[in-house]
Amino acid sequence: MAEFTYVTYIEGTPDRIWTALTDAAQSAEYWGHANVSDWKSGSRWEHQRTDGSETADVVGTILEATPPTRLVNTWEDPANPGLGKPDVVTFTIEAHDGVARLTVHHRNIADDEQLAIASHGWAAVISNLKSYIELGRPLPHAPWEMP
Repeated sequence: MAEFTYVTYIEGTPDRIWTALTDAAQSAEYWGHANVSDWKSGSRWEHQRTDGSETADVVGTILEATPPTRLVNTWEDPANPGLGKPDVVTFTIEAHDGVARLTVHHRNIADDEQLAIASHGWAAVISNLKSYIELGRPLPHAPWEMP
């Protein structure tokens, strides 16, 4: 199993970042998927497409939700549930000298191919989140479509 950690600093508050991660409409703006849950420990969450189908491309369980500083959830492909140990993603948000430090730690990644996908995906999504919070809009081009 592999792990991936991504750290960035965002000119914004932990509350603002928490809301962008957990509000379905806001996550749809910069992620291209709506994060849907009641954000309580033990609850289901879904990463739903924004094409109107509400198809969940990723699903999981909220393991911990401590607004606005820590969110931990499992991460599984709904087409292949229960195939081994699910991935676990932890978002840690800390106030830091007028900005916020966001750490994304993704663990239990199955193999090198999935690690490469996660590495590219998290860098793209977090870059778009940073632009969304700091500029009030996502990047003009989807970062995951960049070479």
